[in-house]
Amino acid sequence: MDHHTGHAGHGRASWRVAVQATLHCLTGCAIGEVLGMVIGTALGWSATPTVVLAVALAFVFGYALTMRPLLRGGVDVRTALKLALAADTVSITVMEIIDNAVMLAVPGAMEAGLAHPLFWASLAFALAVAFVLTVPVNRWLITRGKGHAAVHQHHH
Repeated sequence: MDHHTGHAGHGRASWRVAVQATLHCLTGCAIGEVLGMVIGTALGWSATPTVVLAVALAFVFGYALTMRPLLRGGVDVRTALKLALAADTVSITVMEIIDNAVMLAVPGAMEAGLAHPLFWASLAFALAVAFVLTVPVNRWLITRGKGHAAVHQHHH
């Protein structure tokens, strides 16, 4: 079995790799999401521009976290970007749809403000739900040699 791609059929390894890939995705998404929500909320923006900023930053940070070790390992910027796009686009998209849907569904969460526990509890809950629902998506991709499986061959 290739421990990097999780190609052991449908065994435990592919779930472990999917959880690791989703945690990686969650890190980038959470940084961008929190930063976007904080900026939008601090500026008094309505939900729509705040969510747009948060999603954009989640993609930027998600791709950047994937590219960083690739660039350190000697992969050129163009190749690193292509690999990051291949590895993360589906995962980040699914995570962002779920995360933002949950945030918008929690009554008052977007309007609560940065000082209110409802805002932070809702954001933490939204990210947790997005993580749980994105793991199976990443497992499906990895077992087919897609998603994060595309970058593992370049890690040292």
